[in-house]
Amino acid sequence: MGYISIQINKAKGSADTGASDHIERKTTPKNADLTRTHLNRELVEFPDGVSDRTGAISHRIRTAGIKRKITPDQVRAIRIVLSGTHEDMARMQDEGRLGEWCYDNLQWLHRTFGRENTVSAVLHMYEHTPHIHATVVPIVTGERRKAKRKQTEGKRTYRKKANAVRLCADDLLTRERLVAYHDSYAAAMAKYGLQRGIRGSEARHTTTAQYYRDLKRQTGELEANVRQLQTEQRQAEWQLDEVRKEIKSEKLEAAKTEAKAALVAKVGYLLGSGKLKELEADNRTLQGEVAARDESIELLQQQMQRQQEEHSRQLIELQAQHRREMADKEAEHQKEVSFLKSIIRKAKKWFPLFQELVYMEKFCLKVGFTERQTATLISGKPLFYEGELYSEEHRRRFTTERPGFQVVKDPTDKSKLVLAINGQLIGEWFKEQFDRLFSSIRKTVTPQRKDKGLGL
Repeated sequence: MGYISIQINKAKGSADTGASDHIERKTTPKNADLTRTHLNRELVEFPDGVSDRTGAISHRIRTAGIKRKITPDQVRAIRIVLSGTHEDMARMQDEGRLGEWCYDNLQWLHRTFGRENTVSAVLHMYEHTPHIHATVVPIVTGERRKAKRKQTEGKRTYRKKANAVRLCADDLLTRERLVAYHDSYAAAMAKYGLQRGIRGSEARHTTTAQYYRDLKRQTGELEANVRQLQTEQRQAEWQLDEVRKEIKSEKLEAAKTEAKAALVAKVGYLLGSGKLKELEADNRTLQGEVAARDESIELLQQQMQRQQEEHSRQLIELQAQHRREMADKEAEHQKEVSFLKSIIRKAKKWFPLFQELVYMEKFCLKVGFTERQTATLISGKPLFYEGELYSEEHRRRFTTERPGFQVVKDPTDKSKLVLAINGQLIGEWFKEQFDRLFSSIRKTVTPQRKDKGLGL
């Protein structure tokens, strides 16, 4: 049985651009596998007009109904990373339960922090272990903890509304709430074989990057030690050969022979010491670990290749299904269009004035009648109207004084319909109104002539 992994941190800065760049894949971590980038998924849909995590944070704060002024140093978002033991996450992925796991994580976020406050959740698949980056805006209601404490201590303070909306990360990140988050998240993940870690344990999570950095550092230190000992070994062997040659020479004195014999013994002790052998054993162990790691990487690459092939197959099937559905919809649409066209043809045949009524409806609406008034006119009933009517020919409005309007047949062509005002065609009425208006304007602007007399 594996363990859950949950990390909760306050966002740094008002915009938290660094985290946004990583979550939205604007920057690529060193341990990322770019061939798996297409497997990453957005789990929360942004509101209309919002295209990224930063905009979603601002939109939630702007629309939450906060009355208090937000200071620049206030925490605007909480970062949450959700995952599990690597082996268990790989098992879930192989069993095809990763989508169900994402859904349960999203439901836990909604229950714990609120659906509206959970503004972003992104599944990352291109790193070593699948995990979710969630963003929560700390919108809370009720009195501040400090105000409650003052009331308990007997201090008189101005009581604010108990349901006031506030931006406060500290209320969500108390010790009691953090413990409750771990407990409730472990309960939600129990169905996947994940449990809570030992409470109070001093164990800390080691990132993949830190693991490889430590491994590389240890490898470098051991290799440097081995090289140093190998150098010392070569020097000792050379000194040993030289001493042996001198010992065999008859020119050496007894004192020198004893001294160099001691040197030989010392060098021999160095060559026969267990220190070099111990380092060589450590080096072999390290090489074994590196080989095991390389084998694991190869297995992961093979698994990735299989997943890519499966993804390509599913993509082809989905594309084919989409094409079939679009073809069916297009055929259905064409069928509906053909049916409507046949109805229109029959309506024109059975009702000769049907098309004229359609044209007349558009004309009445364009002139200025409401839909209800237009319906009255189309039905053949008279309409008494007082107001303004628009003439498209003269590009202006003319005022009526409650005359009677009615749709009648054109006197010159009985197959057509016209709009009449007090028995007069609307076109003629518009012309009379325009001529009357033009005449009044011309009288106003024409200057009066002055008679020129003879000066005496």
